[in-house]
Order: sequence, then C-alpha cells, then structure tokens
Amino acid sequence: MNSDLSDSDYHRISDATMEHLLEFFENLNDQFDFNGFDIEYSVSQCKMSGVLTLKCGSEGTYVLNKQPPNKQIWLSSPISGPKRYDYDLMHKKWFYRRDNTTLDELLNNELSTIFGTKVDVS
Repeated sequence: MNSDLSDSDYHRISDATMEHLLEFFENLNDQFDFNGFDIEYSVSQCKMSGVLTLKCGSEGTYVLNKQPPNKQIWLSSPISGPKRYDYDLMHKKWFYRRDNTTLDELLNNELSTIFGTKVDVS
C-alpha cells in the first residue's frame, strides 16, 4: 500500500520507474519506425514531480505523472483511460487497486497491441 512508503522512498521508487520507462520507450523508438512516435519527459525544478508523455501517432498519447501528495503514479491511456497506481512494497510493483493489475501489465498489453509485437516494459 502507498501508506507504507516514506516520502523519500516514494520519490526514489517513482523516479526510478519513470527513468526506466523513459529509457524503455527511447529504445522502443529505436526498434520501430512508428509514424508519430515521440517521447517527452519533464521534471519540475525541485524534482518532486515528473511527467512522461508517450505519443503513439494516431493510436493516441499516454501520459504518466508522479503524484507525490498521494504517493502514486497516474496514467492516462488512450485505450483504457485514467488510472492511479499505488506501489506495493511486497511485490515491488505499481498496482491499480480497482482491478489489481500492475502498471507494467497494462503497458505491456496495450503497447503490444499498438506495435503488433510483444512488448515487455519489465
């Protein structure tokens, strides 16, 4: 549960997640010639929040952002809509509590569909 995270642990884990996804998306961009594919990552000056935007051309845009007050990562998906993920220390994954799926499961499924090949952000 997110309440188990200290502020410093939240920032360390969420920053590592965002940086991992940024690197993964950049590598994905190198692998595919996907029209309209673009990645942007902006971090506030105090590095407390960050927004990662993944544009998938006509398929739509994903936006992931840190939500420090809630100790969550929020995702806006062009396919499944908005979701709020809490970090689970035991499983070491970001979970969407309404359906108990993980952030990486959702991204793997949706991006695999968009790119027409298996994608694994883990």
